[in-house]
Amino acid sequence: MKSIDKNVVMLGWVSYFTDMATAMIQPILPLFIVLILHEGMDKLGFIVAVATFVSYAMRLLSGYLSDRYGIVKPFVVAGYGLSALTKPLIGFTSNYQQITVLQSLERLGKGLRSAPKDMMITAYSKKNASGKTFGFHKTLDIAGELSATVILFGVLAIFGQSESVMRNIFYATLIPGMIGLALMIFFVKDIPKPSRHESMKFTFSAEDKQTVKALFVYFFFVFFIFSAAFFTVQAKEVGIATALIPLLFVVSTGIQTATSYIIGTWIDRVGVRRIMLFAYLSGVVAQVLLYLQNPLSTWFAFAFLGLFTVASLNANRAYIADSAQNKGSVYGIFYAGVALFGALGAYIGGMIWEYFGMQMALGYSLAGTLMMLVFFGVIVRNGKKTSPGEG
Repeated sequence: MKSIDKNVVMLGWVSYFTDMATAMIQPILPLFIVLILHEGMDKLGFIVAVATFVSYAMRLLSGYLSDRYGIVKPFVVAGYGLSALTKPLIGFTSNYQQITVLQSLERLGKGLRSAPKDMMITAYSKKNASGKTFGFHKTLDIAGELSATVILFGVLAIFGQSESVMRNIFYATLIPGMIGLALMIFFVKDIPKPSRHESMKFTFSAEDKQTVKALFVYFFFVFFIFSAAFFTVQAKEVGIATALIPLLFVVSTGIQTATSYIIGTWIDRVGVRRIMLFAYLSGVVAQVLLYLQNPLSTWFAFAFLGLFTVASLNANRAYIADSAQNKGSVYGIFYAGVALFGALGAYIGGMIWEYFGMQMALGYSLAGTLMMLVFFGVIVRNGKKTSPGEG
């Protein structure tokens, strides 16, 4: 890890504190919406869909502007600032419409910073080490989530799961959020800006188009797989106590923290394609375990969700770093695609759950992810250049 640039290390700590704030509310927000505010699963699906969808345009725009004009750190700072300020305001909400607005603004902040941040990581990566560098950054990112879920479990165990406790947790996210923002402002250097002549030459190259084309299998997989919010409600439905739900996220984030750097080094050694196959297989196993609908299998489902998340994100980010020419724009398209397909998938999944039941929603998700795994397996077997990691 000595070869990791200090700016990447500091970006890792920025993500640590920001994701700590996010993870403090992630396990309880779906329960707050459904149990405290008494909104239905269709409303939860709507919140997830809208909050995810509204961020996609900003992801595209920030990535393009970063490539075109070299605006990188200002977008990242603004994105972290918006996220830090909106999470605590959820504590004041009383209906799903207010939460939808705040979650949308928070996701807008993530959309604003995502592509430029990955541009910074790429710029500070050593040659042929993008997988390792992204793996290191993701380790700190997920470690923040792990720390938050442990803290959350302690808070719920000691103070209970009342409405006032949940609202106080939302307020408390301001502290780690502002720490992360301060680190970003004062301790991370901006990357060099292109000259005016270089900035005027922006074109979407053949390499960029091929890279984007290769990402669509992942987009469709994200469309079908359950979101973390749905995992949470499923856990409650099968009888896992609210106080224990943060420990499910400890399992998921713990797996990601322990494996992120290792998976990153494997990406550099064996290629993105094999790691993506492993990721898709993990995602399908997670859905199978949810489909069994018993508490023990749900615990294991969260573990496999963690493997899917860390392997797929590290692999795709490294693939873009190595394959794309206009990296900011392609990162923008990547995150926009994840947002768009994830939003549509959450909305449809929520509607199926609300009107046809959890079993039907689980079956739909399992069938879709299995179909995408088989499709990707055929691609890998045939050796077609329509998937990440061909080189």
